Amino acid sequence: MRITLTRGGARIATAGLLAALLAACATREQTRLPDPPRNVEAIPDAVPRPEPRSARGNPPFYEVQGKRYYVLPSAEGYVERGVASWYGPDFHGKPTAMGERYDMYAMTAAHTTLPLPTYARVTNLRNGRSVVVRINDRGPFVHNRIIDLSYAAALKLDMVRDGTTLVEVRALTPGRPDTLTRTAQTPPPEFFVQAGAFADERNAQRLLERLKVAGFTNAFIWAPPSRADRLFRVRLGPITEVAEFDRIVARLAALGIPDARLAAD
Repeated sequence: MRITLTRGGARIATAGLLAALLAACATREQTRLPDPPRNVEAIPDAVPRPEPRSARGNPPFYEVQGKRYYVLPSAEGYVERGVASWYGPDFHGKPTAMGERYDMYAMTAAHTTLPLPTYARVTNLRNGRSVVVRINDRGPFVHNRIIDLSYAAALKLDMVRDGTTLVEVRALTPGRPDTLTRTAQTPPPEFFVQAGAFADERNAQRLLERLKVAGFTNAFIWAPPSRADRLFRVRLGPITEVAEFDRIVARLAALGIPDARLAAD
């Protein structure tokens, strides 16, 4: 399979249709945007409901810019923290990976690996705002970004101006209770970059020493709070901004540590 894609959306096509699709994209007139709702923030969250797995947008795997993505067999138990971005006017009205038209004023999102459709609660960890979205598209294909939100969802999370924010993405199962991670009244957590997690403390210590030699003076080992959690986590921080997170992750990747992630406590 070949995938031609835009920043937030993706279209799956056979290799033989690639040239035709590119030509169509180049000549398509700009979609006229509908008038936005008077109060975008009043748009209700997506309501989880049982839906069949989409026949489109769910290949076993696909490749974008040389990177292979494996679509998860299920969204059950999925929780991830990282950086969210949003996409809007340039893609409004264009097909999503599921074949639906992207509506920047609807509560939707794009994700690289969750099955389509999936409902998820997205919480802005910096201000406690939280929304429920329906994931119906593929993306974002930008390093260190875990979800691409619609304009409406981004507005409700108060992240439109900055363009990105630190979030938690928690998949929801229709019919099961949905518990907020935190609220606007909850003090914001501290954020860290996690470089690795090890069952053997000696391995964690070796990575810590390697980071110290590389100049990461704020690296430390976060010991498990209970014996039930046997992992020793090597972390750097705390950090306060997405830009700082990106810089550290890039430096770690240059050291051969490509899977750093956001941790919040």
